[in-house]
Amino acid sequence: MTGSRLPVGTIGLGAMPLSVEGRPGEGQAIATIHAALDAGVRLIDTADCYQWHADELGHNERLVARALAAYGSGTAEVLVASKGGRGRPGDGSWTVNGRPEHLRRAAEGSAARLGVAAIGLYQLHKPDPEVPFAESVGALRELAEAGTIRLVGLSNVDCEQIRVAHEILGERLVSVQNRFSPAHQVTRDTLDLCASLGLAFMPWSPLGGISPSAVDDPGAAVPAGGTPFHAVARAHGVSPQRVCLAWHLAQAPVVLPIPGARRPASIRDSAAASLLRLSTEELALLGG
Repeated sequence: MTGSRLPVGTIGLGAMPLSVEGRPGEGQAIATIHAALDAGVRLIDTADCYQWHADELGHNERLVARALAAYGSGTAEVLVASKGGRGRPGDGSWTVNGRPEHLRRAAEGSAARLGVAAIGLYQLHKPDPEVPFAESVGALRELAEAGTIRLVGLSNVDCEQIRVAHEILGERLVSVQNRFSPAHQVTRDTLDLCASLGLAFMPWSPLGGISPSAVDDPGAAVPAGGTPFHAVARAHGVSPQRVCLAWHLAQAPVVLPIPGARRPASIRDSAAASLLRLSTEELALLGG
């Protein structure tokens, strides 16, 4: 991946489910990442805190690095996006730490675990209410100037924070990763702002509002009734999950959904969403 453009208009892989509670064995996890690459996925999203147990810092980053190394050739165009500024003590809870010194150590640790001289895209995982936001963003600018990271992203931010970061980072800021889905559209203002600024918008938990069965088994028969996503899925002969991701891509040209996956079949189904075109009538039925 060269330049500052992210593969918007396609589907990325949210690798978190491969390392947290309920994760698959390593063989299946690596097979899932390889299936994503085979399907044309060119962005893998990870974080230093994607782990199950307290002593597993960087579990997901190491897993992604092993999977890419085992895949062989064809990974030069894959952008690995990591994040820093949050932690998981091992009891299912989350912590936040946006102090500049912590972010510098975190980015250096992530680069080492990923086996890269510079992280392709590094994102502030969440603003720390105890640290001035501009100080956290300033640390990311320093990391970019030092060559530890190439591009900068934000996660879990509001419009004002995006504007502040854009002022500090300029063209180094390339993405925003916020929760967004058919069932969670309160962050639409941040999507609209990203579209106006030319920033990639990466919805996390993009399948909210789609039945768990559709997410867990995209190959399962689409049931009668259900949500409008089920109705459109029946019309196209595809999964509601695929319809949901196609809906995301239709929201703006800057959208790059990052659904999680635990099985090869799931990410193959998700990746095919970039080929599904929904009509104006179908989008009106789905809302948003």
